[in-house]
Amino acid sequence: MNADVTVDHTAEVSPWNDTTASVAARVDALIDAMTLREKTAQLYGVWVGASDEGGEVAPHQHDMEEAVDLDALLPTGLGQLTRPFGTVPVDPALGALSLARTQARIAATNRFGIPALAHDECLAGFAAWGATAYPVPLSWGATFDPDTVGRMASAIGRDMRAVGVHQGLAPVLDVVRDARWGRVEETIGEDPYLVGTIGTAYVRGLESAGIVATLKHFVGYSASRAGRNLAPSSMGPRERADVLLPPFEMAIREGGARSVMNAYTDTDGVPSAADEELLTGLLRDTWGFDGTVVADYFAIAFLKTLHGVAAEWADAAGLALRAGVDVELPGVKTYGAPLAEAVADGRVPETLVDRALRRTLTQKARLGLLDPDWNPLPAALEGADLDDPAALRGRIGLDSPANRALARTVAEEAVVLLSNDGTLPLARPRRIALLGPNADEAVAVLGCYSFPQHIGVRYPGTPHGIELPTLRVALAAEFPDARITVARGTGVDDGDLTGLPEAVRVAREADIALVVLGDRAGLFGRGTSGEGCDVETLALPGAQQRLLDALLDLGTPLVTVLLAGRPYSLGRAVEESAAIVQSFFPGEEGTHAIAGVLSGRVNPSGRLPVGVPRGPGSQPATYLGAKLAHAGEVSSIDPTPAFPFGHGLSYTRFDWTDLSVDLQEAPTDGEFTLTFTVRNTGGRSGTEVVQLYLHDPVASVVQPVQRLVGYARVDLEPGEARRLRVTVPADLASFTGRDGRRVVEPGALELRLAASSADPRLTARVALTGVERHLDHTRRLRSVVEQEPAARARAE
Repeated sequence: MNADVTVDHTAEVSPWNDTTASVAARVDALIDAMTLREKTAQLYGVWVGASDEGGEVAPHQHDMEEAVDLDALLPTGLGQLTRPFGTVPVDPALGALSLARTQARIAATNRFGIPALAHDECLAGFAAWGATAYPVPLSWGATFDPDTVGRMASAIGRDMRAVGVHQGLAPVLDVVRDARWGRVEETIGEDPYLVGTIGTAYVRGLESAGIVATLKHFVGYSASRAGRNLAPSSMGPRERADVLLPPFEMAIREGGARSVMNAYTDTDGVPSAADEELLTGLLRDTWGFDGTVVADYFAIAFLKTLHGVAAEWADAAGLALRAGVDVELPGVKTYGAPLAEAVADGRVPETLVDRALRRTLTQKARLGLLDPDWNPLPAALEGADLDDPAALRGRIGLDSPANRALARTVAEEAVVLLSNDGTLPLARPRRIALLGPNADEAVAVLGCYSFPQHIGVRYPGTPHGIELPTLRVALAAEFPDARITVARGTGVDDGDLTGLPEAVRVAREADIALVVLGDRAGLFGRGTSGEGCDVETLALPGAQQRLLDALLDLGTPLVTVLLAGRPYSLGRAVEESAAIVQSFFPGEEGTHAIAGVLSGRVNPSGRLPVGVPRGPGSQPATYLGAKLAHAGEVSSIDPTPAFPFGHGLSYTRFDWTDLSVDLQEAPTDGEFTLTFTVRNTGGRSGTEVVQLYLHDPVASVVQPVQRLVGYARVDLEPGEARRLRVTVPADLASFTGRDGRRVVEPGALELRLAASSADPRLTARVALTGVERHLDHTRRLRSVVEQEPAARARAE
């Protein structure tokens, strides 16, 4: 091993390096030995970029941070390295070497030999050059498949660990409240049960690979007024408790997440980064969370610059530290010199520093970063000539065939067939018109936090690092005998219609026309979807609706395909398009998945994680609304979606029959068990997504008309049937009562087994009996769905 990545293990083992002692004892010994500046150094990070030549990382210059002098900082230590791979394009092997050399320097420079904890983004795959770009989280929700999402997360985590990263800033557990918000693509959907179960599976997968999963954004970010990024959140305590908090609670209790990131927003005047009741009272004292709370980037500084609750950087640091924020990210602005000076002069108690320090050092100890045999060099580089960058280049691959196969599986399961008049699957068309701004655009499958769209756009001469076949390429492979003619028609958002006549001509001469519409992911207005890319209405961006309407006027059958980050109103296409295929940024294998659905090679099984609006201006709207939020005679606005939450079609048919309920009544601490049969009565194999909704007709506070409390994917061959058994604990009927406590009330309920939130197939009318029962955070959070082995259906 080269000297610049070597750690001296010959020195006498200090108490904090003694692996025979408990983690708590090791951490206490280390804290006792530290000066104040050494303590605060563990509570901040430095934003860096790895070197593509394998040298040490370089500090990243950002307009919200002053330049950082590593030589001055490192003697007291360093808590975190911010986004070494997600800042500049770098070959994975050389980036890993760059990180290892930097870690060796950090450990060698401070008195205690403590390396930094390295974190990076992994919202839709590891956000590094050359890493697999998986579908965005909204597509995870569309799969209704926690197991596959968990396997994907494990693969992402293994790739991150392979290059020396310890912490991933995902998943986003914000529940969609307004689809105009730019970050809808980063969410899992509009229902807290779906978000919680899918998000928890992702957490388990990431943590199983040794990566610290970071839940974000805690809490209320998605409830911002008018769907604007960083706007104040309009929510009462009941909406917060019953809609926005449950996914976080599930991911902590069941997923074992070891980190939480605060939201930028304020709720009723209290910024999340300064909310002690939230970050300490609820998260730690009630839920028992013992991991780290990290600041969303610049969130502590925002207490001064945006929220106006702090006059100085030291005040901001004190507010955040007292609330329970342990680590400042991405840099050193407030928890550096301002915090140390505030502690020294008595404005901030040192006990608060020690509290945060204990949590951060405990995490480092559990990651092995305090062990005497800690080695910064990843296993993939051991034995290599570290002084020959050319030989190292390509040694570590982050886009393996196994990754791509998994990315394709997720993408295929996430494609949602919204409508179909029988045109799909396509029957060997001879002439295909492929139209629209996303028909032949490689990055149209990528979300805002993919490396090419998040970082790569700043390096236009750098290749994407992964294969991104356009839909034109995928269709050519799927239909090798067809003549495919491409016409763009208009751009995503430029409003240019000079290409419209050509698109109309091409469509008129074709057997089938495919129009591919949607979004371009970007940041802060550089796209139509993504962080800071909020919209006023849910009309298609630019002139896309005019292109769509012009094509609908023709006699050629038109299939509308969406590559988007949010649901859009589609106007006439809802009734007039031959078929509509919805995909939410499906990742690098997404076009193959869509082509497979169009050809019939893939039988679609995706279901909508968010409703598709009928009109562009009815937001905010969600299927979780109470009765007054739905259509009625008292308002001229009808918020009924064109396609509801949970909707999705298949190329086969399913019958649901033979419902039985074990007990019509159960006590408020009991449960109900429902059994029923699902049959594939069509001519091909397929997957039905069984959804269970709870309707509470009379409650002491206003309730949603219905809410999801269970689901399962059921795979069946033609003619096969399967008996399902669903156990529903009474705890799932609980809600926040008038006194602020969670309660299960006696009374009638409906348990609706449904193919979507608007398509109930079987309904069990049951009742809870006995007295009101108050619950705490130990309540049961899930229904249990068991499937008997498939059997051939009886002949009718």
